[in-house]
Parts: sequence; structure tokens; C-alpha cells
Amino acid sequence: MSSLVVDTHAILWYLGDSKRLSQAAASRMSASLKGGYPLYVPSICLVELTYLVEKGRLVPEARSFLCDRLLDPGSGLLLARLDYGVAEAVERIPRDQVPEMPDRIIAATALYLQVPLVSCDLSIRNAPISVVW
Repeated sequence: MSSLVVDTHAILWYLGDSKRLSQAAASRMSASLKGGYPLYVPSICLVELTYLVEKGRLVPEARSFLCDRLLDPGSGLLLARLDYGVAEAVERIPRDQVPEMPDRIIAATALYLQVPLVSCDLSIRNAPISVVW
């Protein structure tokens, strides 16, 4: 088992025990945490949550729900910052396969950290990275 990078919806669905998360993804996320491996939440996910709340697509509590867990050292969640390495890895995620920049940054985070990404997004699942769904 290893750490995983999670996209915005995957982590919200996991924390909320939603049936929208695939069984395979939920199992891998649980196994990672039980094995002592963190789930990396790309910092762009917090920006995306702000955007989705502002558009009325998510309730404001969704962002605070995730932030509270990120601040809890026992949660197993770690914030993956958008740093130089991730920015460089964005170039290796083809824009024609993953056109949305937040999705490219999430995929690049997984590529840079060299761990699989949990995502249901079809464009991300076609990117040249290991994806769990």
C-alpha cells in the first residue's frame, strides 16, 4: 500500500461516507490510512471548494469540513502544496487530455509525488498517471 493523492470530490465523498465514491477508491483510501500512509489533498482543492461554494454548488460547511480535518494531525490528511515541483509537473499532464487547469494541477501533484490519484474525473483518468477509481 502507499499514500494517495485525492481530488476534491473524492475526499469529500470519502469523509462524508458517500455512495458516490467507488468501492475500490474507498477501500484503497481506507487501506492507506490504516497502513499509516497519508492522503494528500492538493492545495488547489481548497481553492476549488471556495469556487464551488461561491457558485452555490456546495454548502459553505463543505470547505470548513475539509479544512478541519486537514488541521487535525490525527486525520491522516496532508495538504500538498502547489510548489515548484508540482508546477513543473503540470507540463507533463497533456492539456488536450486534461483541459481544466485545477484538474491538471491535481494530476501533476500525483505525478510529482509519484503516488496514485483517486478521481472519478474521466479526463484525469485518461492522463498518463496511475488513477484509482
